[in-house]
Amino acid sequence: MTDIPTRHLGELAVSAQGLGCMGMSHGYGAADDEQSIATIRRALDLGVSLLDTADFYGAGHNEELIGRAIAGHRDAVVLATKFGFANRLGEPTVIRGDAAYVRQACDASLRRLGVDHIDLYYQHRVDPDVPIEETVGAMAELVMAGKVRHLGLSEASAATLRRAHAVHPIAALQSEWSLWTRDLEHEIAPVCRELGIGLVPFSPLGRGFLTGRYTSVDGLPESDLRRTQPRFADGNLEQNLAIVEQLNELAAEKGVTAGQLALAWVQYRGDDVVPIPGTRREKYLEENLGALSVRLTADELAEIDAAAPPTQIAGTRYDEVSMTFVDG
Repeated sequence: MTDIPTRHLGELAVSAQGLGCMGMSHGYGAADDEQSIATIRRALDLGVSLLDTADFYGAGHNEELIGRAIAGHRDAVVLATKFGFANRLGEPTVIRGDAAYVRQACDASLRRLGVDHIDLYYQHRVDPDVPIEETVGAMAELVMAGKVRHLGLSEASAATLRRAHAVHPIAALQSEWSLWTRDLEHEIAPVCRELGIGLVPFSPLGRGFLTGRYTSVDGLPESDLRRTQPRFADGNLEQNLAIVEQLNELAAEKGVTAGQLALAWVQYRGDDVVPIPGTRREKYLEENLGALSVRLTADELAEIDAAAPPTQIAGTRYDEVSMTFVDG
């Protein structure tokens, strides 16, 4: 087993890098369960403890998949899942955070995962129609019942974090953070640090873009969500590729891949930061874990920053409708 450093999300100890499992069931083309299970088990063998899923991914398929993968290995896993999207795939988005739904969603996730408790339970998106105090109050009841150990929020604002944390300690905020998505740096990250809330960046490789493997959407499956995202659209994609070209140059000088350099940059955001790059393949899992060994000087970090200035990123990270579900 690899000696992966430990970091803390609130009081929850986890591996310094987790594994995002969404793409094994959702968003990036057809699933391959056996390949995905092999990747999850390889991650555990290498010392990755944090596995991240949600009830929405593949309409429950992802939770069932993880349940199969961790059978017999539960003690090695810090299991994180989410609730909040109450619609079926392909239907208009419905976010629910009412107390009854929180209880219902948790019980359903426990069944699919085949476990008696969830280590880290997130609200996937904040319900604008339900006070966060009600939602977190219901989540806190799950902690008291022994069904959940720690609480988290995803894509929540600084103000929401303060209100939620006043009801029950919030261990982690999961939000997008990478070289081309730095929205939380100005207000949200400082509040997290003030309150002792860990940060879990999803898509730390820009949905794979920052690895340099994608120069067009033409080779992506028709169902791949990147086909609909503004940063991959014609015009924007070409401008964003200039970032990857510079990353490739810096990575070559360092003797690492562009993806490892971009991921190391995220790891260097702080000891309270635990990125969860996603992959279905053992090859890329191992490459991502290699970022933990990359050492960056202050000058190198400045060069990486300069390669991806926020003002030069073309396109929003979600389409207009999806952006409305990010807590303002």
